[in-house]
Amino acid sequence: MKKPRNHKRIADFRTDTVTLPSRRMYEAMLAAELGDDWFGEDPTVNRLETESARLIGKEAALLFPSGTMANQAAARVHCPVGREVIVEEDSHIFNHESGALAYAMVQVRSIRGCRGAIATEALASKIHGPDPLRAGTGLVCLENPHNLAGGAIVPQENVIAISRMAHEHGVSVHLDGSRLFNVQVATGISVQELSAPADSVMFCLTKGLGAPIGSMLCGSEAFIREARVARKFLGGAMRQAGIIAACGLEALAPDNIDALAEDHRRARELARRLAALPHLSLVDPRIETNLFFLRIGKDAPVSAPDLVTRAREANIRMISHGGNIIRLVCHKDIDDADVERLISFFTTEM
Repeated sequence: MKKPRNHKRIADFRTDTVTLPSRRMYEAMLAAELGDDWFGEDPTVNRLETESARLIGKEAALLFPSGTMANQAAARVHCPVGREVIVEEDSHIFNHESGALAYAMVQVRSIRGCRGAIATEALASKIHGPDPLRAGTGLVCLENPHNLAGGAIVPQENVIAISRMAHEHGVSVHLDGSRLFNVQVATGISVQELSAPADSVMFCLTKGLGAPIGSMLCGSEAFIREARVARKFLGGAMRQAGIIAACGLEALAPDNIDALAEDHRRARELARRLAALPHLSLVDPRIETNLFFLRIGKDAPVSAPDLVTRAREANIRMISHGGNIIRLVCHKDIDDADVERLISFFTTEM
């Protein structure tokens, strides 16, 4: 079998968290006006939080070091100790945050969804008030777009219906929108409208938006006051965090957000062409954002883990997800030439 040409440049399709800061971000860090954020005196952080709240359509926002910490803070504020958090079965907060909800001392109840969406009938059978034998529901968590569903976009009518049902039971709704701006770009629905049904929203400044660190938690002023305390408890209070916030402001620049469309285009093109190769198929042919899952056939000449290893030798990075599945993610540091390299690699291997 012909060995793929080894390029010096690394084409990293593992995830969009590997993106590097842009030149504008570096320049913004150098020019950032700083202060002590714990005292609320970092003007750059304050600008970022004001802008984030405006974009999402909530009263206030708070900068966190990570999306996981922001999600956990939201759960602590919304959900009393000993109550239940309802999540979609394959959600990130349930599967990929190291069991952090356990530290909030809440019980988790999962519901199997369809492409990340929870059916209202399913929620109706699980949501309930406290009684002497059961923990009452304290929070419903949604994820949009949905990572393990291949970047699937949860229909807005579903978000509205689930939120309405939760609110009718006196239960708050938290939206894990780590890639929420991808949904805005893909659907034309503003992040403000996407966020409106939820009581709180988290989105990442990293991933496709390209900042090196930081996530925002948005909600009411009262909610954010409590979230600030939760952030301190979790070890997330920061000092001259304007260095981070400066990159965040660049991440939220309109042209940077609009550029996500190119990631979506490349993901669709990559998926279409890989699915045409022998032994390869898409787990879900609907490519809606910047990532998808690729299935390696049982009769393929090489397994998914071996493909990942061989790709690394060609300076291409991928991740295998359980047996014969590979996840591929496009982002700002992947260009058309990288897409061609990956297609060429698979063509050679298959």
